[in-house]
Amino acid sequence: MSIKLPLEKNQLLEVYRRMKTIREFEERLHIDFSRGDIPGFVHLYAGEEATGVGVIFHLNDNDHIASTHRGHGHCIAKGVDVIGMMKEIYGKRDGVCRGKGGSMHIADLSKGMMGANGIVGAGAPLACGAALAAKFQGKGGVAITFCGDGAANQGTVLESLNLAAIWNLPVIFVIENNGYAESTARDYGTAANSFADRGIGFGIPGVVVDGNDFFAVYEAAGEVIRRARNGGGPALLECKTNRFFGHFEGDAQTYRPKGEVDNLRAHHDCLKIFRQRVTEAGVITDAELDAIDKEVLELIERSVQEAKAAPVPTPEDLLTDVYVSY
Repeated sequence: MSIKLPLEKNQLLEVYRRMKTIREFEERLHIDFSRGDIPGFVHLYAGEEATGVGVIFHLNDNDHIASTHRGHGHCIAKGVDVIGMMKEIYGKRDGVCRGKGGSMHIADLSKGMMGANGIVGAGAPLACGAALAAKFQGKGGVAITFCGDGAANQGTVLESLNLAAIWNLPVIFVIENNGYAESTARDYGTAANSFADRGIGFGIPGVVVDGNDFFAVYEAAGEVIRRARNGGGPALLECKTNRFFGHFEGDAQTYRPKGEVDNLRAHHDCLKIFRQRVTEAGVITDAELDAIDKEVLELIERSVQEAKAAPVPTPEDLLTDVYVSY
């Protein structure tokens, strides 16, 4: 007997495709960066896919998100073009930001993606601005801001929580608690056991969820997003998850216990958890998921080859797309 899941088969296949695309995108960047093919810094989202996709799957192009320096996963989940993203990371003229943003500053306003952000915690006030606009427009739009457990201690995030509560903004603060603020363990740098408890101090609800379980994230995010759309105001969602790579590419990760990442990949991989859940429910077969795996790998390979072949920006491009014209 099949187990009832909250999404239809075609939706579940799309969820898996998005999570798998994020994973393979990041795994390929890990390889290509180590070869010296990619300029600048790179911070990978692998391991946290269920959180980003679980939240963003509730959104449309008119909803806005503000991301972090670890933003590739949020971009892909929000529908930003994968090939355009790869070209951007390679610093090419055809990238989604014309090769001027790179890994930490990918944005696509047509998709409601306000941008990844190299400044820790800086997305929170931007999301408040988008939420204020949505409130005045009165069309049920919401804004989501993502930040890590380290960024959750920044004053900008706390001030934004207060502002959102005062103005009753339709904004959700998603804390991706992967256990480390760069190289500092959460228990070492944060006294409170739960980031969600901080919502109480600002008069807003806080929810803690297993960030490795897509269905848990999807359900919890759905409740607070529906509440925000209906005028219920802001909420805080803490997703306890894991990152499979270092803080940045090149991070020796000497602060992590031996075997920790291997254990996470073996027993806490959100893609494996999702695959097991949907196949045991009798909704999707392994063969159908394997077919998506193949298609995703082909897409990533094509994106890399097109990125390598794409032209670089010219000196004449230097000051274009810098200033807004009204």
